[in-house]
Amino acid sequence: MFTRHVDDSLPRYCDGELSTADRQRVDAHVAACERCRLALEEIQFSASVVRQLKVISAPPSVWNGIVENAIVEAGLPWPERSRRQTRRARGRSYPLRWAVACGLVLAAAAGVYLSIRATMPRPWEVAGVNDGGTRRMAAGEWVDTGGGSAARIIVGQLGTVDVAPQTRVRLGQVSPTEYRLKLDRGTISAEINAPPRLFIVDTPASAVVDLGCAYTVTVAENGAGELRMTKGWSSLEWKGRESLVPAGAMCRTRPGSGPGTPYFEDASAALKRAVDDFDESKNRSEALDVILGEARVRDTLTLWHLLSRVDVSDRARVYERIAQFEAPPVGVTRDRILALDADALRRWREELAWKW
Repeated sequence: MFTRHVDDSLPRYCDGELSTADRQRVDAHVAACERCRLALEEIQFSASVVRQLKVISAPPSVWNGIVENAIVEAGLPWPERSRRQTRRARGRSYPLRWAVACGLVLAAAAGVYLSIRATMPRPWEVAGVNDGGTRRMAAGEWVDTGGGSAARIIVGQLGTVDVAPQTRVRLGQVSPTEYRLKLDRGTISAEINAPPRLFIVDTPASAVVDLGCAYTVTVAENGAGELRMTKGWSSLEWKGRESLVPAGAMCRTRPGSGPGTPYFEDASAALKRAVDDFDESKNRSEALDVILGEARVRDTLTLWHLLSRVDVSDRARVYERIAQFEAPPVGVTRDRILALDADALRRWREELAWKW
């Protein structure tokens, strides 16, 4: 990730001129830096304004004026004019014509800008729970509830998001393929009925990607968060790290490390404490011993995620414990699992999920 802001790289980023590696670094920085993210949005909006400008042919008088001014500036004689007229033209014609041309361009750009602004969609509908009022809001605006207030965000035809008191949520872009919010702090409860990955909530530590579900997510002042699922599934994603969280389970997120290891809320207190210790790197070896000892069939959710998170020397222990509850499907071998083969892990997870 960049240690400094990436303002200088954003124009080339928008024009597709960065290398794949540099583009990925900008993506990572923008995901965590609100200043650069807002700068990027301004550049993208400005580009959209420019694209709205129509290219028109200038009238002959403009081109004649350009030719005339070029002759005057070069000091060449102008047949139809006296030297005195030429000197006057040199003094006033060039600045005047260019001032008029620039003024016309700026006026056209301003007109397009104001036209776009006036017609910008306000796709979010936000209702005040206390006052009963409803208003339309645009992408980029904030829903900021105080200590005694709450709100409800209507997510098109997909569902609703209830915003608890003391919560700050930024409304994101809306497109046919994505509805996006940013939870800065506080608590929201979402109930969404939509195709997977259509609704996303960004938090300081992870993106909550809806897979058709209902959940509550809380973000503390320090950026740490908790996701609690009540229906369906969600995926917590951060820099290639992913945690799948089904109904009845929860998962913590931490700035700088992303999603932790999910566990069911009805798991033993000892297992839950051990998972938290493992994720916080507190006596990880002892924590793993407790998790393996306390695990039930349903806790293979936790064990499956640990396969890719434990040290290589401990991976076989986790594999053997899961296999005691559910053997891998035909074609999925022990070696493939220990090698973290993506297809093998997916197929085993699909079998295990019947127990979750």
